[in-house]
Amino acid sequence: MKNLMVTGGAGFIGSNFIRYVLDKAGFQGRIINVDKLTYAGNPESLADIAAKYGKRYVFVHADICDRAAMDKVFSEQEIDAVAHFAAESHVDRSILGPSEFIQTNIVGTFTLLEAARAAWKERQDVRFHHVSTDEVYGSLGDTGLFHEDTPYDPRSPYSASKASSDHLVMAYLHTYGLPVTLSNCSNNYGPYHFPEKLIPLMILNMQDGKPLPVYGDGRNVRDWLYVEDHASGIWAVMTKGKTGEKYNIGGESEKTNLEVVNTLCGEMAAATGKDKDFYKKLITYVKDRPGHDRRYAIDCSKIKRELGWKQSVSFEQGIRATIEWYLSHAKWVEGVKSGAYKTWIDKNYSER
Repeated sequence: MKNLMVTGGAGFIGSNFIRYVLDKAGFQGRIINVDKLTYAGNPESLADIAAKYGKRYVFVHADICDRAAMDKVFSEQEIDAVAHFAAESHVDRSILGPSEFIQTNIVGTFTLLEAARAAWKERQDVRFHHVSTDEVYGSLGDTGLFHEDTPYDPRSPYSASKASSDHLVMAYLHTYGLPVTLSNCSNNYGPYHFPEKLIPLMILNMQDGKPLPVYGDGRNVRDWLYVEDHASGIWAVMTKGKTGEKYNIGGESEKTNLEVVNTLCGEMAAATGKDKDFYKKLITYVKDRPGHDRRYAIDCSKIKRELGWKQSVSFEQGIRATIEWYLSHAKWVEGVKSGAYKTWIDKNYSER
C-alpha cells in the first residue's frame, strides 16, 4: 500500500485508525482522509497528525455519495487501498431519522465500490476493506456468541443499513472480483469519541454533574473493544487477511450497561478525588429505546488464530486511559460541546 484512502477519517474510529497506522504500524505510504465533516467529524482530532506528517497526510473534504468527487480522489491520489469507515452510526438517531443512514451507509458504500471498480479495473494488488458492526447479527440470548457465519438479523435502521452495505461489498467480490475484506466489531470506546455514545456521554455528564441516563433496567449487554485494539485488528486484516474473508474483532469484555456506568463512576472518582457515590447518585433510569437488542458478544478467535491479533488492554485499563484522556483534553471537549469546531470547518473547508 502506497496511497491509503480512509473514509470517515475525521470520526472517532477513523481518526484513531489513522493515528495508529502512522504512529505505530510502521506504514510508510500516504494517507488520504476523505470526510464529509458531519456533526461527528472533527478535523481537530488529527491536527497534530497533519502537522507531524506533512505531505504524507492529505485531507479531502468530500461526500462518499458524490461519485465525481470519489473518482477524482482515486485518480489524483493514485489510491491503491481503501479503509472504509464513513457511516452514520448512532442507533437512536437512525430510529428518529433513518433516511441519512440509508443514503450514507448504503448509497455511499455503493458509490465508493463503483469508484474503486472503475479505477482499479482488474487489478488484484489492491484492497478494499469495509468496516462494519456486530449489530448486523441481531440480538443474543443469555448465552452464545456471534461468529463470522452467524446469519444476519438486523433490528434497527442503522444495523439494517450496515447489513446492506456488507452484502454489497461481498457481492462486488463475487460479481466483479473486487479484492475486498470485511470486519465486524463490537462496541468501541476510547479517545476522540463524540459524546452521543454511552461512555463519552457519561464521562462528560459526570464532569458537569448532570444525570447519567441508563436505558431500561440497565442490563443490556455489550462487548467492549478499546479503539486502538480495533485499529490494530483492522490493520492486521488489511495487511495479512485473505481476500474475500470477513473477521470479527471483539474486546471479549462483556458488560451490562449498568456495569459500565458503575465502573466509570469508580474510575472517575479515583481520577478526581471524589467519592464514587457522588457520581453514582447521578444514575437515572430512562425509558428504553425501541427495539433495544439485549445482548451482543463476539467470537474473535478467527482473527487471533489466523492473523495473530490480540487485545492489548483490559476493559478497566481502557476505561482508565479513556477517562484520563478526556480529563487532559479539555480544549477538545469544549470544542465539541460548544460547536466551535463547526465554525472551524466553515472557515477552512467551505464549499467552493
